[in-house]
Amino acid sequence: MTEPTPPRITDSHCHLDFPDFEGELDGIVARARAAGVQRMVTICTRLRNEPRVRAIAESHEGVFYAAGTHPMSAAEEPVVTVDELIALARHPKFVGIGETGLDYHYTAESAEVQQRSLRIHITAARETGLPLIIHARDADEDMARILAEEHRAGAYGCVMHCFSSGASLARAALDLGFYLSMSGIAAFPKSRELREIFAAAPVDRILVETDAPYLAPPPHRGKRNEPAYTTHTAKVGAEVFQMSLTDFAAQTERNFERLFAKAARAGSADGAV
Repeated sequence: MTEPTPPRITDSHCHLDFPDFEGELDGIVARARAAGVQRMVTICTRLRNEPRVRAIAESHEGVFYAAGTHPMSAAEEPVVTVDELIALARHPKFVGIGETGLDYHYTAESAEVQQRSLRIHITAARETGLPLIIHARDADEDMARILAEEHRAGAYGCVMHCFSSGASLARAALDLGFYLSMSGIAAFPKSRELREIFAAAPVDRILVETDAPYLAPPPHRGKRNEPAYTTHTAKVGAEVFQMSLTDFAAQTERNFERLFAKAARAGSADGAV
């Protein structure tokens, strides 16, 4: 008896350039495809690493990339310019701006430079039409305020990546038309409150991701995460929204293609460029 074909799904946020995957990328991508994960967006968090991240996307079918300055690195990296981000966005496999955002958990002392960097990335997202990819931790009030201020200045698309903040930030983001992305955190047994936040959101505003190599969902928790494990989070998402896995996967695919329209236009069988 043949195994059923897994539903198609997209890992909307991973870090394939990290040392955890060195020398294993072909196998990582092959395992993802076998699990139904036909597309991946690999994220560059320091612009000095952009050539390496770009090369990974160029070398693997179905792998796209985004780039920005991670908020925890904002104080130690050169301040990115809008023009730099716009130039990067010309690449056919560059599909998002970031990740950027605010992180006051470990790096609250750099709040001012983080906010300045965030606004630069928002401007680039607005001017390129590419979605903004947001990292938010322990900064809900400032994050909601800046996202709303900037949205009033001009609309832009956005995903709250690896969303694990409070209900008020979720509602603020959804009210602006933004998306929430489920990571392995939502699958952790103790994340009931987070699952309730997702359950209160419109299902047409949900993405799934790994944030690999971090945050592996059960049954791989505590081990290295990889894009193939997106399916485990998707199974939890299907339960949260009381849908079949097939239907939930199809819905998140539509959501991804609506927000990441450039990746959708490229198609899954894009090949190397």
